[in-house]
Amino acid sequence: MNGIQKETLRVRIISVGITCLAFVVFKPIGLDALGLMLYLHFLAIWLLGVGVCYVTEGVVTHILGMPTSLDRGVEYIIRRNLWFQLINTPLEALFICAYLHFPMSSIGASDPLTWKGILQAILLLAFCSFVIGLYWRYKFRTRFLALELEETRELNSRLQLLQKETENRVKKYEEEKADIVASIEQPDDIILTGSTNEKVMLSVSSLLYIEAVGNYVKVVYWFEGKVRSDMLRATSKQMEETLHAYPMIVRSHRAFIVNLGQVEHIVSKSGSMQLVMKYNHDAIPVSRSKVVAVKEIIKGILKY
Repeated sequence: MNGIQKETLRVRIISVGITCLAFVVFKPIGLDALGLMLYLHFLAIWLLGVGVCYVTEGVVTHILGMPTSLDRGVEYIIRRNLWFQLINTPLEALFICAYLHFPMSSIGASDPLTWKGILQAILLLAFCSFVIGLYWRYKFRTRFLALELEETRELNSRLQLLQKETENRVKKYEEEKADIVASIEQPDDIILTGSTNEKVMLSVSSLLYIEAVGNYVKVVYWFEGKVRSDMLRATSKQMEETLHAYPMIVRSHRAFIVNLGQVEHIVSKSGSMQLVMKYNHDAIPVSRSKVVAVKEIIKGILKY
């Protein structure tokens, strides 16, 4: 058993123990009818709860394909824990009610294995999960922050390599363009057009970002030592379709499409992320729904 598995077992034992105490104290689903017998069943319920936690672990790991990992970032850990709670809470309620069905039926008490009893158990378990989650969130806050900082450093180091490659391509593009006939396009050339006659021809490597502004898009790019911007009457979806062949150009937000090769560094805090662009230092937001995808793309563009 490795360190992560030992820590997971410790967390499960403590969490299930606190939940079982809540059942003993609040006595939902008519548990007060058991009297002192309830304390005798405490250990069995606790062991059952720990076992159900490992059943849930198996479902999350093997069926949902989300193994326990500290290397996939804070967002992944939060998302995995959320799925764990969503699956584990009704399972715990069902198994606990099924177990208590026999001793409570033997003394003529109300049967907890009903929709009403299971719902009461789910509500209590959900409340306990929320309180326990706050406790562990506070307990591991320092570790999560350190993990988030390390992840941001890794992403920035990968971006630095990508920036060097992009700078070389931009430099080569500008040198070649100065030596050839203007009408001949380079492989790195792309023409962005809108619904009117306006168009922008630029090197893909020099594109910084595209921002949706009403019925227009603002194309921001680096050209001849300056940051330039042009407006086109088009949608960001049209721009995304035009640039879909370039993996370093991604949608980071509903209103922004960003060239990761021109990102100077990443600012990450409490699950939110901003991409600070080179040259003009504009901070481009990354929506929460796009954070994981952007991180995976950055990690996948360049391999060490």
